[in-house]
Amino acid sequence: MNKQYETVFILTPILSEAQMRDAVDKFRNLLTENGAELVHEEDWGLRKLAYPIQKKNTGYYQLVEYTAPGTLIDTLETEFRRDERVMRFLTVLLDKHAIAYNEKKRKGLVGRKKDVEPKKEEA
Repeated sequence: MNKQYETVFILTPILSEAQMRDAVDKFRNLLTENGAELVHEEDWGLRKLAYPIQKKNTGYYQLVEYTAPGTLIDTLETEFRRDERVMRFLTVLLDKHAIAYNEKKRKGLVGRKKDVEPKKEEA
């Protein structure tokens, strides 16, 4: 039974646009070639880091949501560790609540203010 995962990885900012795309494609292909099914992908772009990593203050963020067998996670994380372009990564197993939340977020139902009527004052 495949489970649903979400992985965020940060690539070094010294890469060119083409090198960054190559790195992202490498990991996307690694997932799909090993039986993962991509659910959603987001390119967060160049962002400031909370603290310096390898003397760098920014990094390219990429988020991938996918279903895969659990054995694939070890393979993926080993490749992240071997690749010098990857500064940090985090893989999370999503439970049913996280999956539902992500679906709502993609539809735009999360994060915006709802139309709320002003409270009527009672005398």
